[in-house]
Amino acid sequence: MMKLDVVVVGGGPSGATAAEDLARAGHRVALIDRAGRIKPCGGAIPPRAIKDFAIPDDQLVAKITTARMISPTGRKVDIPIEGGFVGMVDREHFDEYLRERAAEAGAERHTGTFLGIDREGGGTRVIYRDKDSGEERALATRYVIGADGARSGVARQEVPGGDKIPYVIAYHEIIAPPEPGAADYDPLRCDVVYDGAISPDFYGWVFPHGGSCSVGMGTGVDGIDLKAATKALRAASGLSDCATIRREGAPIPLHPMERWDNGADVVLAGDAAGVVAPSSGEGIFYAMAGGRAAATATQAALASGKARDLALARKLFMKEHKNVFKILRAMQDAYYKSDERRERFVSLCHDIDVQRLTFEAYMNKSLVKARPLAHIKIGLKNLAHLTGLVRPLYT
Repeated sequence: MMKLDVVVVGGGPSGATAAEDLARAGHRVALIDRAGRIKPCGGAIPPRAIKDFAIPDDQLVAKITTARMISPTGRKVDIPIEGGFVGMVDREHFDEYLRERAAEAGAERHTGTFLGIDREGGGTRVIYRDKDSGEERALATRYVIGADGARSGVARQEVPGGDKIPYVIAYHEIIAPPEPGAADYDPLRCDVVYDGAISPDFYGWVFPHGGSCSVGMGTGVDGIDLKAATKALRAASGLSDCATIRREGAPIPLHPMERWDNGADVVLAGDAAGVVAPSSGEGIFYAMAGGRAAATATQAALASGKARDLALARKLFMKEHKNVFKILRAMQDAYYKSDERRERFVSLCHDIDVQRLTFEAYMNKSLVKARPLAHIKIGLKNLAHLTGLVRPLYT
């Protein structure tokens, strides 16, 4: 059995990115992915993701130019995306495109279900069940990247804390878009619904996908009927009569794990490492960034022969993104607690300084430092809304 340099478990955006980077660097890489799984996802990717990961235009099923925030009382605030757009992808096709791109770069593709990592007799072997034959197979490797989602089997087996990752459940329905004029629906606008009747601790969304649309919500509260909440969201959005194409649900991690590697031969990436942005729930860009960080760390370990280099994955990722995650976590903790707070949050979004800095940060994936006066103004306005000194604006 020829020993591989790396086996990547999980072929979503994170795993496919890691596999492609490693293959392009000349390493022997295998990518194991289950067939037929489509993750529920709004599908938004900002310009930085398009640039950093060379996403071709034909993968963008829509280009969004406006974001609409909707409060519990129905107040609507439209935020224009000045000078650009947010790309939308359909995960059914986008993930497969990334896997094929990794294969074209030289990664071996294996379709099956991860069963475990075996080290009997020395060496590391990844065991999986082949989809076509149903047989157990093994891949000998030096290192393993676990990119197999929020309930990662690799993380549970190999990394401390991997069996205790907190998460919310996301659910969406892909539907046919309404006929023009049949609903308040714009194929160039994303609607984000902050309403406790839809989600008591997160939000609902209506995201156009060109020839289809993603309508869904997320929650970490036990006992919430996700299908009933999505049905209510569709009704409120005038989308009840639209044909349903497919339904999907999956866990979404709440915050990055404290450790991403086992100190020997395994490192995590993407949802398996917990890298989903708080407040927004955005995962595609951060999954791909996490996959790239894991690939970089694994290349360092391959070059040095030192397993401690695997820890570079978390260090590299958090160095660039931890401050954004902290700000988004503070926003979620402050504003998602009640409908009164959600109302104030949407009212705050009406402010032009908030709109500009929020979307500059979102589009570029970093905190905007060029306008300190605007930051001070936003801080004061934020404090005024949270303390009740300012009444929310209603329509």
